[in-house]
Amino acid sequence: MTTASENFETVGLKQSIEGTFRFRKWRSIAVPFAILSYLIYVFFAFDVAGLASRARPENAAVLLGDFWSYKTHVTRDNRSGEVVASVEGERKGTYPAGESPEWVAMGETIAISLYGDASVRYLPDNMAVINVPDFGEITTQVNGRAVVLTLPDGKGIPEWMSVSRNRVSIDQGNWRFSMTPARTEVFRYQAGWELFFFTLDSPFYGKSVGELIALAIWEPRVTAEHSNIVAMIDGFWNNKMWRHGDVFWAMGETVLMAFIGTMGAGMIAFPLAFFAASNFAPAVWLRLTCRRLFDFLRGVDGLIWTVILSRAFGPGPMTGSLAILLTDTGTFGKTFSEALENIDNKQVEGIQSTGANMIQRMRFGVIPQVLPLILSQLLYYFESNTRSATVIGALVGGGIGLLLTQAIITQKDWEEVCYYMILVVLTVMIMDTISGWIRKKFIKG
Repeated sequence: MTTASENFETVGLKQSIEGTFRFRKWRSIAVPFAILSYLIYVFFAFDVAGLASRARPENAAVLLGDFWSYKTHVTRDNRSGEVVASVEGERKGTYPAGESPEWVAMGETIAISLYGDASVRYLPDNMAVINVPDFGEITTQVNGRAVVLTLPDGKGIPEWMSVSRNRVSIDQGNWRFSMTPARTEVFRYQAGWELFFFTLDSPFYGKSVGELIALAIWEPRVTAEHSNIVAMIDGFWNNKMWRHGDVFWAMGETVLMAFIGTMGAGMIAFPLAFFAASNFAPAVWLRLTCRRLFDFLRGVDGLIWTVILSRAFGPGPMTGSLAILLTDTGTFGKTFSEALENIDNKQVEGIQSTGANMIQRMRFGVIPQVLPLILSQLLYYFESNTRSATVIGALVGGGIGLLLTQAIITQKDWEEVCYYMILVVLTVMIMDTISGWIRKKFIKG
């Protein structure tokens, strides 16, 4: 026979199982419902439907294409009749008089060869004939302040053509044509970063790698002032299109901005961390004051400090360094003080047993325990602040961030934006490799 206590335990067990089952059943319904409710709220609060309607994937495709390609402009001034070919439409990338890309034939009629047997001819009297495969020949001509369009017989205006009274535009993806009363222009896209090494006026432009090696080693000088290899370095460093010298100087400014801010913050935070650690602070009020100071400094974002300091001291790389310093002082103060609170007191007691004073106990008993963590934190934040200094530099007008902002604002130099982004990523990768080596040498010897 079962006793009353056994019956009581059985009933209690059954009730516990039933309660657990009901809780799990409720949870299986409530959790998905809560997640679904939150997603519905996000959908309306963030206007996801409006965002989707405003999205322009074709603009993103053009932007990504400009990252790895460039366009050459062949432009005719419809008033003077002058025809100019230039890379990215810039004066610094303009071909000298009488010269043009190999796919442009200069003469009374300008013949421009494009992709897929497409072609454009600039004819006298401000006329142009565009041959589009599988569509036919399109004729455009300026007539006063209007542009007259003539399509092949039986053809209507296709979706890749934009037509108005004073403008005709054709977009074929890898090439474009446009005509207005003022000018006629063809854009031809090509892969690569043209003029990245040498500009059109350089004697080394258009040379193959083998020819450049020969010029650098044994070929006669092409300039009287310098040897060929020095002239090559000078031509690359002072490239008027890509401004490599200015870019590398700006990148160095960015790294220096991050270095000064990070290391300065570490030097300030380390001694203050002793006053914020519960096992080292001489008084509770001092510990709480230091902790609240650290909370305040790291609670204000670095970009906010950048704006405040820019108003106080004016723009410049040093302002960006101070912004990083203030934010990281709070972060380092918190992490360093926590590391000090978790040290092994036996090592400190062992140093104290030798008759060491306070400074010696700190030097030989405390610092060796926390130094690997401190070094790791400093190196990690140095890498992270290099990326942050890019954004801060855009605000204070210094470093690679300034050049990056200028390139974005122009809306046409996206290949330069890509160049700067790659340079920042490579710098961070190099710094990560070096910091890993330093940590390994410091910790393992």
